[in-house]
Amino acid sequence: MIVGLIVACEVAFWVLLAAGLAFRYVFRMPRVGLALLLCEPLLEIVLFTVTAIDLKNGAQPDWKHGLAAVYIGFTVGLGHATIKWADARVAHRFAGGPPPVRPPKYGTARAVHEWRVAGRWILAAVVAMALLQAAIWYVGGDGGTDSLRAWQQRMLWVIGINVVIAGSYTLFPKREPAKLP
Repeated sequence: MIVGLIVACEVAFWVLLAAGLAFRYVFRMPRVGLALLLCEPLLEIVLFTVTAIDLKNGAQPDWKHGLAAVYIGFTVGLGHATIKWADARVAHRFAGGPPPVRPPKYGTARAVHEWRVAGRWILAAVVAMALLQAAIWYVGGDGGTDSLRAWQQRMLWVIGINVVIAGSYTLFPKREPAKLP
């Protein structure tokens, strides 16, 4: 049931995003579009509530409950940036907006960009880890929480990988090619 709900929330996220942007730019109804986009967090609240109820009713915590926490964390950390990314492209394509800003390619500006991206991923992982820890406390120590702890370790890997990537752009910045005379 939890996996089906996670899939339904992911599908609903993209459906709400597409509908919100369509109403905003194609149908020229920005308030309706904004209302649809503001419904996005309700998906996470539903998923969180159903997962908590499932655990409260005695379900053994397993990878599905961990996946729900990770999904919520990633939506919190990356959802807003995803919506902004899509909004810029749809505004450009359908409403005559400016072309989307491309990330810088070289030097310090690129390193700063990579640290911002890493910050979003780290936020996502930290939120997921906090939700996983809350589930561990909620179930109690004797509730078989090994799968939830395994998800926490995976989130530490996500943090580590993002720090290494952003750090590599800081320590070894890509230089702009020399211009020929």
